[in-house]
Amino acid sequence: MSELASQQCEACRADAPKVSDEELRELMQLIPDWQPLVEGGALQLRREFTFRNFKEALAFTNRLGELAEAEFHHPAILTEWGKVTVSWTHKIGGLHRNDFIMAARTDQLPR
Repeated sequence: MSELASQQCEACRADAPKVSDEELRELMQLIPDWQPLVEGGALQLRREFTFRNFKEALAFTNRLGELAEAEFHHPAILTEWGKVTVSWTHKIGGLHRNDFIMAARTDQLPR
């Protein structure tokens, strides 16, 4: 298990601090398959996962949903034939360390 994926998410308020530019660079090295991008004026993490068919994509989506519910931290999920696009962002209008933890855990879900 990666160092980041083994960390626990912390309860977060709307005024919680966003990750700094330096933290962003460091954390991105731990989840190299994810892309930081700005959408809707907020920085988020996005990754596309590919599958052989819709059934496998949907099963992955369901596993991700269970993970998100367990941590009460929910991503945007787009499930299509053969792929699932996951975006982690946060109510603080930018990225929090929790988003990186959850991205690392998403990477560990069975495919």
